Amino acid sequence: MRNQVAPLRERVTGSTCTLCQKHFAELDLLTCPECGEKGILDIEFNYDVIKKDLTKESLAANDERSIWRYLPLLPVEGKDIEHTLRVGNTPLYESERLGKEWGLGKLYIKDDGVNPTGSLKDRASAVAVIRAKELGYETISCSSTGNAASSCAGNAARLGLKTVIFVPERAPEGKLAQLLIFGAKVVSVIGDYKATFDLSKAAISHYGWYNRNAGINPVMSEGKKTVSLEIAEQLNFEPTDWVACSVGDGCTIGGVYTGFKDLYELGLIKKIPRILGVQSTGCKPFVDAAALPQPVLVPAEENTLADSIAVGIPRNPNKALRAVRESNGKWIAVSDDDILDMMRVLGRNEGVFGEPAGVTATAGVLAAVKQGIIKQGETVTTISTGSGLKDVKNALLAAGKSTRLEPSLEALEASGLLDK
Repeated sequence: MRNQVAPLRERVTGSTCTLCQKHFAELDLLTCPECGEKGILDIEFNYDVIKKDLTKESLAANDERSIWRYLPLLPVEGKDIEHTLRVGNTPLYESERLGKEWGLGKLYIKDDGVNPTGSLKDRASAVAVIRAKELGYETISCSSTGNAASSCAGNAARLGLKTVIFVPERAPEGKLAQLLIFGAKVVSVIGDYKATFDLSKAAISHYGWYNRNAGINPVMSEGKKTVSLEIAEQLNFEPTDWVACSVGDGCTIGGVYTGFKDLYELGLIKKIPRILGVQSTGCKPFVDAAALPQPVLVPAEENTLADSIAVGIPRNPNKALRAVRESNGKWIAVSDDDILDMMRVLGRNEGVFGEPAGVTATAGVLAAVKQGIIKQGETVTTISTGSGLKDVKNALLAAGKSTRLEPSLEALEASGLLDK
């Protein structure tokens, strides 16, 4: 059975600017009216109300197996949720080999690549399309390096909404194929992610579409936080010492922290895990900022094969930096070679097939263990954010080629393939 939920206006009190800290009672503001685009908002919940609807007992009795089991903590009324794609309830695997090899107490792998369109971004998009429909929009739009776009298009198609998607011209073919199959109007922008974002921003404003851009719309990180709610519940509300997350725009890691903070405020967990933010050395604005006495983001090159986190000018810096700072976490960067290697290691040792950005968090865990950031015996959860089928080109680069043989046992034996 699905549990009863208080009305949205009772659960959500408004929003607060992460820059000026001013509170606004209006629902559905995108950014702070006074600070402008950099004034990213936190949606504020009334925990006293939510405590009545969301308990360990109510969750145990709830047979909803998607993100909507956490509806009390989501900024939507809840109309039409039974018609959405089935997002969430992704597996949390306990490592069979890598955790022991790396000297960890426990290592868990959250495989969000099995979501409907193949990435964690489905969590944000499912919430976005529901809210867009509740507000009466017919078209939803965003800019994206790929995953947010395909998740937006797929989830919108399910509810009959139109999508206009802006992607940089380097977006992988697998992600473009998804967009086109889902019926999106796709604009491949000649330029980098900044140029793509700027065009989407102008078009959304001009045509009055619903804005799904993660760096702007605070609803996005609220959808993404459901990955933390699931991790906690799957671990019987005793989260690991660390949770590792790859970082691009900053929205996902912000949501990961927010989810654990919500559970802590509700009294459902006793501690907030330390958050490990992982970037590629080819695009690491957060890592560079964190190394300064006073973190200041400087535009970075977008020189990494992990396209989903190739964001040189992150649009959600406040929540990302706060996630690591307030959880007493760390920032770390790994090379593209490390990422490719982890695609092989994770696949061959644990059977999890992640795209480059999807395995970046796990590569960061190994680097953090080697550097002594994560101590021997500590427990870790790593989030694999996207399926390797999203980027077959780099998967083959990581895995190597198959062995081509004549159809005979003699040729098979002579190849030496089975001796490796």
